[in-house]
Amino acid sequence: MISEEKLTILTESAKYDVSCSSSGSKRKNEGGIGNGYAAGCCHSFTPDGRCISLLKILLSNDCIYNCKYCPNRLDADVPRATATPDEICELTIDFYKRNYIEGLFLSSAVCKNPDYTMERLLLVVKKLRTEYRFHGYIHLKGIPKADPRLMQEAARYADRMSYNIELPSEPSLKLLAPQKSKESLLTPMRALTVQAEAFKEEKRKGQVRGHFLPAGQTTQMIVGASPEKDGQILRLTQALYQKNGLKRVYYSSYVPVVQDKLLPEVGAGQLREHRLYQADWLLRFYGFSVEEILDEGENLSMEFDPKCAWALRNMHLFPVEINRAPLEVLLRVPGIGAKNAYKIMEARKYTKLSFEDLTKMRVALKRAKHFITCDGKFYGAKQEGMIRGLLAEAETQESAEQLNLFSMLSTPQNAMIALHGQL
Repeated sequence: MISEEKLTILTESAKYDVSCSSSGSKRKNEGGIGNGYAAGCCHSFTPDGRCISLLKILLSNDCIYNCKYCPNRLDADVPRATATPDEICELTIDFYKRNYIEGLFLSSAVCKNPDYTMERLLLVVKKLRTEYRFHGYIHLKGIPKADPRLMQEAARYADRMSYNIELPSEPSLKLLAPQKSKESLLTPMRALTVQAEAFKEEKRKGQVRGHFLPAGQTTQMIVGASPEKDGQILRLTQALYQKNGLKRVYYSSYVPVVQDKLLPEVGAGQLREHRLYQADWLLRFYGFSVEEILDEGENLSMEFDPKCAWALRNMHLFPVEINRAPLEVLLRVPGIGAKNAYKIMEARKYTKLSFEDLTKMRVALKRAKHFITCDGKFYGAKQEGMIRGLLAEAETQESAEQLNLFSMLSTPQNAMIALHGQL
């Protein structure tokens, strides 16, 4: 059994990785322990309100790399620990049986060399699946520069894998993480995407059985440790979604937990991180492209959320009639989230919608009323300057801090916004 001291070191060292979310896995229980299909696993809340959790731990924090921003870098004066694969397996099963967790998020510093580290990570997930018959959710961090065959085998046992890009450009990687390169991170991502498609086709033909990354891939970028603007970060994000089929890109606001002359003395702030997540949501669910949201050399507005900022730059397109506007137009109206846009499309098949109907649907009319008409009626401000002031006031009242469960329980409407990310 793993010691309490080792457990404390390895879980504390893992807390800076934010690349974990609900699994979306289709791995079913076939006679063993756990189930990644029914609930998934994360440090968050599902749309139906369930809290789901996982064991988040490093296999080792004894790193041979010297990334300037990393608390576990080679020259950092921190306690070191390395667990054995059996210790991680026993801990996972023990925690699961006690109902502490529903799955495992496993990463590691690069100890000895990339192949050695990846072999140990592979051994953990392989033992959990084959010896312990564990069918719960497993998110495994891949090790750049490790043998591709190890990566491919690990993908047969893990539900999700992630290779963290960390910094948005090659020059920043060379400066702050000289032992990593953009290509060493993107190459395994592309390979897994190709292999996943090939596996899906072979499975459709009945030529193979089992799973290959049923919950896909994710990555993480640190925001504010290097000088890249939000426009450059989001262009990389868009490319990752389009070319590598990633499920999520996570953004971690830089916090100066280690001191180095190459790093900023202050963090990037939670608001910038929050704005990136809002823009990311527009890319994935609202039909926006990065080019519409902002230019490459710009940062996102701190005053308005990205959809409001876009609408204010394109006032000539508004107001739109709520009873006639197509879905792609409704999705671009501030205050109308994706779920409500589909509700509106369905409801207006049977009746003409009024502002009262939108209120019942919990559309955020404080924002939306300036951009829509209902059956020809308009209740918003007519001057752009006044609209800006009212939107800024609404933004201040609602607070733009990163949403969490406890701060959002005040109203059901706010709780739903927190869960679904509607803008």
